[in-house]
Amino acid sequence: MERSLAEYKPGAVASTKTARDYVAAEKAANTLRAYAADWRHFTSWCESRGVTPLPATPETVADYAAGMAQTHKPASIGRRLASVSKAHQAAGFDSPCCTSLVRDTLAGIRRTHGTAQTRKAAVRVKHLRRAVHELSGDMRDLRDKALLLLGYAGALRRSELVGLDVADLDFTDEGLKLTVRRSKTDPEAAGFVKAIGRGTRAETCPVRALRTWLDAAGIGAGPVFRQIRRGGRVQAERLSTDAVARILKRLAPKLGLDPDQIAGHSLRAGFVTDQYAKGTAEGAIMKHTGHKSRSVMAIYEREADLFAFNYVAAAGL
Repeated sequence: MERSLAEYKPGAVASTKTARDYVAAEKAANTLRAYAADWRHFTSWCESRGVTPLPATPETVADYAAGMAQTHKPASIGRRLASVSKAHQAAGFDSPCCTSLVRDTLAGIRRTHGTAQTRKAAVRVKHLRRAVHELSGDMRDLRDKALLLLGYAGALRRSELVGLDVADLDFTDEGLKLTVRRSKTDPEAAGFVKAIGRGTRAETCPVRALRTWLDAAGIGAGPVFRQIRRGGRVQAERLSTDAVARILKRLAPKLGLDPDQIAGHSLRAGFVTDQYAKGTAEGAIMKHTGHKSRSVMAIYEREADLFAFNYVAAAGL
């Protein structure tokens, strides 16, 4: 049986820790998990065919990519090949993914199957207004309402939401100063503060919803968003990032959305889309969300502008 990446020893190609963790100190935890999952997928595929995963030949990687073409999107294939490339580099080998054979194979897959990605639905203000009227006053609903409104108003990623502690909250007359200790774009955990203003409507005010949840749950320290057992028993454990996605899918009918079309990123996407639709300056949006890439923002801008002008009505139909 071929040796796994983790079995290579110092003096051969790289230290075990370096090869296994893909230079962990430079990568976010979610990125490392994705690399590890992709590497397991590749090595399993190689073992089933009796070929060597490390170092892999360009022919092996090209066959691997071609085999995924009917079941995986081109973006997913590209991500897995990037993980294979990282593994080879970490182990001291040249990447087979940089060869013309692999590049041409991936280009052919993209031309054949297209590169358009399926985007999840954005949770916008109209959806939130609908949902809050359908949430009762039990503990789970109080938590979910606060999670929805704060996640949207702060344009927070799932990891940022569940990572919040009470110590990160500073309630003021103007609203809430929210300290985000670590984020995808802040891997060294320098931290930054977001201002969450008070809403003009009591039922959709994120600051009021958060205060109501904390008071009702008796939370004075530790995680803000926690697991809830049957009977409304609030636990000490914080929610996981996956739990946020599950909550949103469960609430999708109340939001007026299809559960299959909603994801943990939907709150953040909804905030950005609504801000573009309202004419908020792009620089102000990016300052609040922490986005660094203009190309990413362009996706939301296009969504907000889709119905900005009614060409059919203008034509007289």
